[in-house]
Order: sequence, then structure tokens, then C-alpha cells
Amino acid sequence: MEMKVILFTMGAAFLLALILGPILIPILRRLKFGQQIRTDGPQGHLKKAGTPTMGGIIIMLALSIAFLRFTDMTADSVILLIASLGYGLVGFLDDYIKILFKRSLGLTAKQKLFGQLFFSAVVCYLLYRSGHTTDLAIPFTDYSIEIGWWLYVPFVVIMMLGMSNAVNFTDGLDGLLAGTSAIAFGAYTIIAMVHSEMETAIFSASMVGAVLGFLVFNAHPAKVFMGDTGSLGIGGGLAAAAILTKSELLILVVGAVFVVEMLSVVIQVVSFKTRGKRVFRMSPIHHHYELGGWSEWRIVVTFWFAGLVCAGLALFNIN
Repeated sequence: MEMKVILFTMGAAFLLALILGPILIPILRRLKFGQQIRTDGPQGHLKKAGTPTMGGIIIMLALSIAFLRFTDMTADSVILLIASLGYGLVGFLDDYIKILFKRSLGLTAKQKLFGQLFFSAVVCYLLYRSGHTTDLAIPFTDYSIEIGWWLYVPFVVIMMLGMSNAVNFTDGLDGLLAGTSAIAFGAYTIIAMVHSEMETAIFSASMVGAVLGFLVFNAHPAKVFMGDTGSLGIGGGLAAAAILTKSELLILVVGAVFVVEMLSVVIQVVSFKTRGKRVFRMSPIHHHYELGGWSEWRIVVTFWFAGLVCAGLALFNIN
């Protein structure tokens, strides 16, 4: 019965995204909600300027409708929605400002950080009220560490900030983030089912369906981009799924592609500021391969495969 609900939820989110795409994409185009392309990025991306962005609205709507249809409003359900939709709202404001002022940067770093910290704080409060445990399971072992709320709260905040921004860095090529996030949430659907966390399983399945439906319009050549509305919402939801399944550290394996993308940016910045030299041709790392002559589709498929391997490795941790 549980598997039936999971499949129905995933299918419903997928169909909703397919229905919402042809409705919302023309609206975004008429409103001139087009992508602003960085002039210092790969020159091949300049032709993508004007492609409708903020398509993450499609993902967030499909996710929410399917999830609310197939689950009860428990404390876990509220946490999952606030983490995903709250971060998605921060991304929406960022996207809207970019479009309004016709620039590649939206919210200031402080404004974006404040929004992310606010919703992280709400999540921490709800976790505390729901009696959430504060132990951290060590992946691939039978050990866990009890750290108490005084350490768990900053850990959760850093985790949500880190994962949402790591996912955001991954959104740079057609279909790259949609595919890798579908794989990651697919893994968390299984993890949640094994741990009898049905709300999280249904949420993760809803996200899989929503991003796969979006991928129909986002695959190369993309008809729409998800923008920060989608990437931050996906990152917030992924972190919440890891927290509620008590696999907080395992997210480093499930989302290893996202982690590597973020690390490539950190390494590039630190290297340039300290040595005046770049490690990569360009960061995030998918641009490094792009400037090295790889086709966009080759990079995307390679990263999808890497995400699949990492997700499969993480599932060996299930017990």
C-alpha cells in the first residue's frame, strides 16, 4: 500500500509539472522574465539570454499539490514544506530582482543569507517542538554521536545553508540540476521508506516527479530555467529530507555531486585570493569541463551518472 501511494504521488507530481509547463512558460515569456547571462561566463551561454527563468515555480507548485494530496499535515510535513517553499521564496525574490533590474545578481549576499537563516531557524524551532532527536549517525557504521541541541541547531543551520547553496551552484547547464536532484530525492524516497518516515518518502517522491516533469522542458536546449526559485527550494527540501530521516551526514554521499560543485567554487576563490592563480578554467566545476571542450550534453550525462553511483553507494548504508 505504501509503495502504491509513493508511485501515485510521483506520477501526480510529474503530470502536474507537464500540465503547468505549457501554461506558465508562455506567461513567463510574455512578462519578459528572461535569464540574464553573465558576460564573464562561457560564451556559448550568451545565446541562452532571454530564455524564460523562474521555472522553479512549476516544480514548487507540482510538488506542493501532489504532496498535500497524498499526505496528512503532520509536524514533519510542515517542516518539509517550510524548508522547501521557504527557501524557494528566497530564490523567487532573488530571481524577481534580477529580472526587475535586468542584472545577473539579485538579492545582496546579506539579504539572501538573512532569508535562508530565517527559514532555517523556523525549521529548528519546529524540530525542537516535535521532539526530534539530536544524535548524528555515522555513515557506514553502527555508531552515532549525541551532540545536544546547543550543537545540533547550528549544525542544521549550516547544513541547510550549505546544501541549498551547493545545489544552487549545480544549476548551470540544461537539465543538470533537474536530473541530479531527481536521483538524490529518489535515494531519499527509499531511505525514508526503510525508516518508516512516510511523510518524507511522499515528499521526496513528489519532488522526483516534479523535477522530472520540469526536465521535459529543461533538457537541452532548455525552454525554461528553474532559477533560484527552483534550486534553493530543492536544496532546502533535500536538507530537510536528510534531517527527518536521521541521515544528516549521509547527505554528503547522496549529494556528493552538489558538494563537489560547491567545493570547486571554494577552492577556486581561495586559490585566486591567496596565490593569484586559478585551479579550474572556471568554477563551478561543470564550467571547467565545458571550457575544456566537453559538450553540454556530455557533461550533464556524466554528472547524472556520478550522482547515480553516489546515491547507490549511500543506499548500502541502509539498515
